[in-house]
Amino acid sequence: MAQASSSDIPKGWNQRSTTFKGPIKPVQKPYVFAGLLGIIALYIATVSVAGFVQGFLFLIGLGLGMALLYARFGFTSAFRRLVSVGNVQGLQAHMLMLAAATTLFAIIFATGFSFTGAEPTGFVSPVGVSVLVGAFMFGIGMQLGSGCASGTLYSVGGGSSSMILTLFFFIVGSVAGAYHISFWEGTPHMEPFSLAESTNFGYFGGWAVQMALFAAIYFGTVLFAKWKNPPQMKPLSTTSGFKKILRGSWPLFSAAIVLAVLNALVLAVRGTPWGITSAFALWGGKFLNFIGVDVASWDYFTGANAEALSSSVLADSTSVLNFGIILGAFVSAALQGTFNPKRVKPGVAGASIIGGLLMGYGARLAYGCNIGAYFGGIASFSLHGWVWAVMAILGTGLALFIRPLFGLANPKPKDSLC
Repeated sequence: MAQASSSDIPKGWNQRSTTFKGPIKPVQKPYVFAGLLGIIALYIATVSVAGFVQGFLFLIGLGLGMALLYARFGFTSAFRRLVSVGNVQGLQAHMLMLAAATTLFAIIFATGFSFTGAEPTGFVSPVGVSVLVGAFMFGIGMQLGSGCASGTLYSVGGGSSSMILTLFFFIVGSVAGAYHISFWEGTPHMEPFSLAESTNFGYFGGWAVQMALFAAIYFGTVLFAKWKNPPQMKPLSTTSGFKKILRGSWPLFSAAIVLAVLNALVLAVRGTPWGITSAFALWGGKFLNFIGVDVASWDYFTGANAEALSSSVLADSTSVLNFGIILGAFVSAALQGTFNPKRVKPGVAGASIIGGLLMGYGARLAYGCNIGAYFGGIASFSLHGWVWAVMAILGTGLALFIRPLFGLANPKPKDSLC
């Protein structure tokens, strides 16, 4: 990342907002038209194959893709800015998102609320060697691949050429992790631990504990930022009025709330929180199965995974959500006029390949990614979500020394913006 000069700082920007009123590019109408046709076609196909509930999940996926793209909501960049220069804006947005999601999840779990009759169940997984290793690998991988699970999907939809490589090898890594899952599940681990159900706290008590943790982290970041005085995030250009919704960029905190609400909506519709990477293992498994590899004999492809392997990909709710994210981001980028695929440099390509492999493999070991383990896990009161976050940040720290080997720059304390 080249050092920014004072001329890079937008005039009139108050340096606290993640957006500023500035010029926006013309709408790319052909892309918008193509994206809308794709959305209509895939919605009709999804409803025809799996019903209206699945179609509704596809629409939620569109909303997730829009929120991610319009705010450029990052997990990878948030961790990188935090570790490299001490910028806490991304992590603060995470705390707001997690607080809102935890509140909604607690209500849903405590009341058993569901739009479809599906019993709401959180992502609560064991903590052990596999989570420690997998989350650490994921932390390295997302910094090399320049995107996490959600970042990979919305960046592909948004026109990032290198992220296509990252996604492909993310799938390859997921399949490799699925193949080895029986070994990793045999490594030392503790039983799944929920702050709400594995204690006497209950959902209200668990909610109170997590709110205290979020508040402590948030105000800790305020003090940390005063000490480090880091460069601020480069703001995104936006407009005013209702045009801001579809044409301009969204403030980071607004997107955090939208993502929390949509994740809770996923929980209330299908009975489990938002996830991403299980679909990657499924897509890779289906391909191997098609060319004659007996993936059905793997321990991973048993039970519900075996049923998904033999069914249409449109019957898999995680896959449908992923398709929605990509298309939602694509149309959003076209509305902003920013869809512009570029040639991939060799160093970036190499980092994307390695990063994708590490993320795919790590996500299987760690029972999820930045969405399923970190976002969904913490909102589900699972200890493994907190452990995942710590290990991914440690992995980020190591990755900062590796990135320059591939020509990838890191933010620097003397940058005006990061």
